[in-house]
Amino acid sequence: MKRSDINQLVREAKNCFESHGWTLPPEPRWDVTDLGLGNWREHGLVLVNLAEEPEYCEKLMYAKKGMVTPSHYHKSKKEDIICRWGELAVKLNAPDGPFQMKLNGRYREIRDGDELVLKPGHRVTLEPGMIHSFWPTTDECIIGEVSTANDDLNDNFFLNPDIGRFPAIEEDEPAAVKLLGDR
Repeated sequence: MKRSDINQLVREAKNCFESHGWTLPPEPRWDVTDLGLGNWREHGLVLVNLAEEPEYCEKLMYAKKGMVTPSHYHKSKKEDIICRWGELAVKLNAPDGPFQMKLNGRYREIRDGDELVLKPGHRVTLEPGMIHSFWPTTDECIIGEVSTANDDLNDNFFLNPDIGRFPAIEEDEPAAVKLLGDR
């Protein structure tokens, strides 16, 4: 990813958060990724780590229409994905047959390939092992995540073997913010 694209996405995310009443903490920890696929417009996400504790974490995320977080799962992490503003599609895969999962706190049967559309305030609870992908259906979307401890390097398992968690960065302008992957 070009640093100029990262800086632009950070500015757009900040503007979206601010215009919809989301105040970021002082010196938030930013993460902007194209998942190593080289096209953030198709596969990308902007993340801000709000809380990083040994027992839990919280993130605020931003995505533009067309930006997909590809199919993946976690062996350890349990998470709630929450639509905070806009509209968010979440696709679930259940290769072993139907299963029960929580949508807005109530159990619901899910079948392989089901897509849920989350409106603002709606949430889906993802147990470890649940394969999921998500993307905004509106021009922009603010997404929340509350989860057990997060380990991006050892507990993100993408179905596409070409995916890398952190992007290679082409330094074409100075960084506006320090990213998790920056040294």
